[in-house]
Amino acid sequence: MAEVKAFKALRFNTEKAGKIDELVCPPYDIISEEQRKGYLAKNENNIIRLELPKGDEPYKTAGETLDKWLNEEILKRDEKDGIYIYEEEFSINDIHTKFKGCIVRVKLEEFSKGIVLPHEETLSKAKEDRFNLMKATNCNFSQIYSLYMDSEHKITNRLDKLSEGKPEIELTDGDGVTHRLWIVDDETEINAICGDFADKKLYIADGHHRYETALNYRNYCHENNIGDGGENYVMMMLVDMEHEGLVVLPTHRLVRDLADFDKEKLLNDCKEYFDITEEKDINTAESKLKTLYDEGKKAFAFYSGDEGYNILVLKDENVIAELLPNKSKATQGLDVTVLHTLVLEKIFGIDAENMAKQINLTYTRLFDEAVESVRSGKFQCAFILNPTRVTEIRDVAAAGEKMPQKSTYFYPKLITGLVMNKLF
Repeated sequence: MAEVKAFKALRFNTEKAGKIDELVCPPYDIISEEQRKGYLAKNENNIIRLELPKGDEPYKTAGETLDKWLNEEILKRDEKDGIYIYEEEFSINDIHTKFKGCIVRVKLEEFSKGIVLPHEETLSKAKEDRFNLMKATNCNFSQIYSLYMDSEHKITNRLDKLSEGKPEIELTDGDGVTHRLWIVDDETEINAICGDFADKKLYIADGHHRYETALNYRNYCHENNIGDGGENYVMMMLVDMEHEGLVVLPTHRLVRDLADFDKEKLLNDCKEYFDITEEKDINTAESKLKTLYDEGKKAFAFYSGDEGYNILVLKDENVIAELLPNKSKATQGLDVTVLHTLVLEKIFGIDAENMAKQINLTYTRLFDEAVESVRSGKFQCAFILNPTRVTEIRDVAAAGEKMPQKSTYFYPKLITGLVMNKLF
């Protein structure tokens, strides 16, 4: 099963680089150009220079910057192999919670082996970008976020005991999320943790593009006789799938530029499959959906402007099984599958290729942004969704299938820049 190893991480030398809270940043794919410039304005050594390089030759620049920082000891490699315990503490929706896992090296395995399992589709453009960056830097600057099953929570209990003392790093970011890092470099403890994963499968929560890129980079290294074995591994953050602090947020769908968009026709066409109720205040949508979520119903909200909206509840789950007979029950039962199959594809005619290219479809995790985007006229309508359950993610991955893009949003995102993995 999963092969997990300790490693000598690259970390910022704060004596030369500056304060750690000025050196880290969120994942590259959620950072605007304005934010990128803001991070660099605070500290020119921010990790964003490596993770999201800009300019005429961005990848070459990133490689040169990494070499410069290593020579100047802005970045230093730890002297001993270690496993890095990472915790995020945060508040959301009036709930205060935290989760903890460990950052390690994981041996790259083809998805077909069933050891590392994906759950979402990926885009080729993003993979090309990450591949070019890896070729130029030979480094993982951010960790892939993966989950594992551990009914007795043996690993989490071990990590809790090993992180009872003061963390090596502690900072609170601009979103109010507190990040803590402990280093475990005792060989006995490292061997115990690695042994705990010997019978585990890993389910990718966030970082599908980076994992597929790491596979491509490994193959590239082998084909060109590059590397010393480090290319066979990738940096991952591993978290217990049943950790009480895990939070998955929904990703809402926004529709634009449909030539024949007609709200009344849509609702009339949907009556065949859904029980439809009209609600007066869009601000009640999330709470109404939460009630249906707790009842196990397949439901989402449809909003096309003004104050009111509609709740659509699937009448018969067997209809999805009839339309998608080759898909597992896990995939058939997803809210996003219901929405995509019965509404976006069947009624609106937005097929998978259209969705992938985001011709008529855009995504947002923010309810207020979804509503305002429709009210402003930028979009014709929005579909407000409930979050995907972690167990659903597990079951779809275990069935060897993938959800539509943007089906999950794990919150908060893992911060970039606490540890880095120089492959060789």
